[in-house]
Amino acid sequence: MISIALYQPDIPQNVGAMIRLCACMNVGLEVIEPCSFPWNERKIRQSAMDYMASVDIVRHTSWDAFSQAHEGRRVVLMSTKAALPYADFKFGGDDILLAGSESAGVPEHVHESVDARVLIPMQAGMRSLNIVNATSMILGEALRQTRWRDA
Repeated sequence: MISIALYQPDIPQNVGAMIRLCACMNVGLEVIEPCSFPWNERKIRQSAMDYMASVDIVRHTSWDAFSQAHEGRRVVLMSTKAALPYADFKFGGDDILLAGSESAGVPEHVHESVDARVLIPMQAGMRSLNIVNATSMILGEALRQTRWRDA
């Protein structure tokens, strides 16, 4: 099953919104720590509302721990530094869509170790979309190609 991974997220409200996205789309959520905020389930639950119980959330202590846990699965980095538009990419049903932290993305060693990188083409001069909005767009295309193709 496709899942979403958040690399060292900065904003607990975005984690909550991502939980809601994952619940509604029936995908798992991985959080690669450390987060830039204390993991406070009460605060995250405020954004996630009652969706938190509907998502399998796995927390990893580091990039290395995440990588070891998912050896053999393809990791697709969603990045403004990628060259391939997400709509031109062929997603697989077991892909992990990786989103970088809101403030810094992912470090170069993560860029180098992922299996693929995709971007959302945007208007010239614009930096980026909100992480949940961007993930929603790319996840929708991944699900269209894999899960919903024959529906």
